[in-house]
Amino acid sequence: MPEPIATLDEDAIRDQLKELVRRTVEDTPNALLEEEADDLIKADRHERTADREAHRAGHYERGLTTTSGQVALRMPKLKGMRFAAAIIERYKRRETSVEEAMIETCLAGVSTRRVEDASEILWGASASAGTVSNLNDKAFEAVERWRSRSLERACPYVFADGIYLKRSRGGGFENVAVMVAIGVDDDGCREAIGAAEGFTESAECWRELLSRLKSRGLRGVKMLTGDKAAAMTGAMAEVFPDAAYQRCAVHFCRSVLSKVPKSKRGKVAAMLKAIHAQESFEAGMAKAESVADELDASKLREAARRIRDGVVETLTYTRFPMEHWRRIRTNNAIERLNREIRRRTRVVGAFPDGRSALMLVSARLKYVADGERGSRRYLDVTLLDG
Repeated sequence: MPEPIATLDEDAIRDQLKELVRRTVEDTPNALLEEEADDLIKADRHERTADREAHRAGHYERGLTTTSGQVALRMPKLKGMRFAAAIIERYKRRETSVEEAMIETCLAGVSTRRVEDASEILWGASASAGTVSNLNDKAFEAVERWRSRSLERACPYVFADGIYLKRSRGGGFENVAVMVAIGVDDDGCREAIGAAEGFTESAECWRELLSRLKSRGLRGVKMLTGDKAAAMTGAMAEVFPDAAYQRCAVHFCRSVLSKVPKSKRGKVAAMLKAIHAQESFEAGMAKAESVADELDASKLREAARRIRDGVVETLTYTRFPMEHWRRIRTNNAIERLNREIRRRTRVVGAFPDGRSALMLVSARLKYVADGERGSRRYLDVTLLDG
């Protein structure tokens, strides 16, 4: 006869272990509360002593959400003395680690409603929208401190860009601009260094952002990379006069291709890539001139004019080590970050005001900066000393 086979119900065992852990977590604070009540009364239960200062008057139950689930606390009631627990704060309904997890969930890009559902699944108790909003307010206080922190390291490379979000105003909707800057510090790591809000990417708004960065300690800026924005370049020249400006090569190519018929864009795009594939500034300028001459011959004079007018500022990167060229000649470093920001802000739709948009963008920047992205080496900055 075949030997009997023993089977285990893994789900049942897992549920029993989870319940055992929850009961242990529940019993521990309840035992501590009883001990604390005895210390305040200065007598054990039913004990008569001369030093006794109060009497027990039963208990009341209070829920506490922990990482092990929802537990019931039996809070002692005293006659002749007010019981204030030292181990559990008054009105505390969630363990600190649970609140921190909920805040991190919000900052990671999860909507308020989904946080409510997730709390029910993870901890057995849902959190109201008001609770999540209050936790967000706490998070925004930390975000504001992070946004105003001192910049300890020099940043030879800075990437800047602006994104537009929707905000409600006077019963309608309008765009609000949030300008973001990230830097590559002297260790070669990327760091989100600033964000500011304005109605448009005006010179005043860019000047305010860059001036704020400088007042917080930003120094050693050798090159700033951005798209073609006259307001940005003017503000940069005013605040950081010794820094070079690199126009994003991708934005430059898009500008030229917008003046090329669709049937010829593939060929022209390859010609534009050849400009930035040259080994020096002089070679790049010579290639740009030959490309412009060829476009003139094809009667694409507006595209040729844009090449001649804008190619110099797209070849600024050639002044720096060749090993850095691929990463500093475009704004790709910040464009990826902008996609992360848009993924989170798309959930909101329209913001009630500009400050809320700025805070959520800054919260997302903080979340990304505190993760693995902020600790990875992006460039070998020691090559600048050579």
